[in-house]
Amino acid sequence: MNTSKKLVIAYSGGLDTSYCTVHLSKDEGFDVHAVSVNTGGFTPNDIDVIEKNAYKMGAATYKNIDAVNTFYKKIVKYLIYGNVLKNNTYPLSVSAERIVQAIEIIEYAKSIDAKYIAHGSTGAGNDQVRFDMIFQVLAPDIKIITPIRDKKLSRQEEINYLIANGVDMSWEKAKYSVNKGLWGTSVGGEETLTSDIPLPENAFPSQLKKEKEEKVTLTFNKGELVAFNGKENSPEINIELLNDIASDFAIGRDIHIGDTIVGIKGRVGFEAAAAMVIIKAHHLLEKHTLTKWQLQHKDYLANWYGTHLHEGIYLDPIMRNIEAFLESSQLQVSGDVVVTLKPYHFTLDGVTSNNDLMSTEFGSYGEMNLGWTAEDAKGFIKIYSNQNKIFTQVNS
Repeated sequence: MNTSKKLVIAYSGGLDTSYCTVHLSKDEGFDVHAVSVNTGGFTPNDIDVIEKNAYKMGAATYKNIDAVNTFYKKIVKYLIYGNVLKNNTYPLSVSAERIVQAIEIIEYAKSIDAKYIAHGSTGAGNDQVRFDMIFQVLAPDIKIITPIRDKKLSRQEEINYLIANGVDMSWEKAKYSVNKGLWGTSVGGEETLTSDIPLPENAFPSQLKKEKEEKVTLTFNKGELVAFNGKENSPEINIELLNDIASDFAIGRDIHIGDTIVGIKGRVGFEAAAAMVIIKAHHLLEKHTLTKWQLQHKDYLANWYGTHLHEGIYLDPIMRNIEAFLESSQLQVSGDVVVTLKPYHFTLDGVTSNNDLMSTEFGSYGEMNLGWTAEDAKGFIKIYSNQNKIFTQVNS
């Protein structure tokens, strides 16, 4: 083993990382160690298949790192606290995963004293930025190698190379690129390269199986999903349980159009049943339990948190600052939210919470008040309108 050429590759088992593994081990003479990071969506069989394929491609070793709990604690928790939807649409299903994957991979590379690290990103997307930034910050002495980006390879060129090297795994049969994780699944295909064509029904991994409405109860404690339908579990398990049921209703499908880090528009389909239900349910509970100023300031800070995360700026200390604010905002966000699941959509029925600010002795909106007199109201309104009166008189 040539320790001076020890290289860790972020290995997914797809076309790009398969090409990289063969090329780097066979043509470049690297001692390749393949690593994949499970941030949700991996079955034991999936891991076995990926491991076998890694060795077929020439990897010296293969390791799968279970980071589902880490992914939840470091990132997903704060996406829920902030009700984060990129461009009011996308729950950052895949972009959020890349951060944890990059951190786990670079830490593993450091642990085995690898001198090089590689990934299969192209030069046209966001992942190259996310991976490279994490790698450079945490291990500036480890050299980054990116064959697909550097050689500007097309998908067909990669396929031809692998076939010529005795690796034919029917790459051309996969019409859609599907990436599944705890917080959702992305779906890319020829339709998402256009601006006007929707993804067909069969492109989404979950198909409609249930048409009869079903009620579910989500229990939050300080912003975290601690129970589902009355049964307590860890939040990440509750997310998976909800997703299993909600995806049978084909909930959470959409197409996200956004501005990529490299300055071009990008379009991707996604399916995130649990994420969409949880974010909307959590937001409803917040509207009952937080003050209007908490809600207002949370909105823009959470939006910035999602933007920075999407663009790979996770290690900047501002992210820890925003996380501290988001966590402190959740002290009163506890209670049950009842949701009705329906084909392709859902409705929020209502909340039950000891911290519900609607349950007050001061009165009911639009009905009656017990906390002030009519004269108090008149005086308040007179003072409240004073600035507009002054402006109007001066500028009339």
